[in-house]
Amino acid sequence: MQALDGTAAALQAADAERAEQVGARQEQLWQACFGDLLENVDGPERARVVADLRALIEEHAPPASANRDQVSGNTFNGPTALQTGNHNRQVNRFGSEA
Repeated sequence: MQALDGTAAALQAADAERAEQVGARQEQLWQACFGDLLENVDGPERARVVADLRALIEEHAPPASANRDQVSGNTFNGPTALQTGNHNRQVNRFGSEA
């Protein structure tokens, strides 16, 4: 809960010029956190965590666009690219450990 409170504080403290940058940084931090979480759980526990994260995303996702041919929500963090969308997820790993 402390990390979530820190994110809220950072977003509230950001001035108009830096709001987008601060938001992007917080998004990267949370994506890394969720990536670490998924890498460290297996089997039924992983399935439960994935289901919970999907439910959370659906609950807080913006309304679907009329134009469904758009790609959004893509990130590249180190050797892993993550793409999410309606009912799909794609993870591409780059490098010798891919």
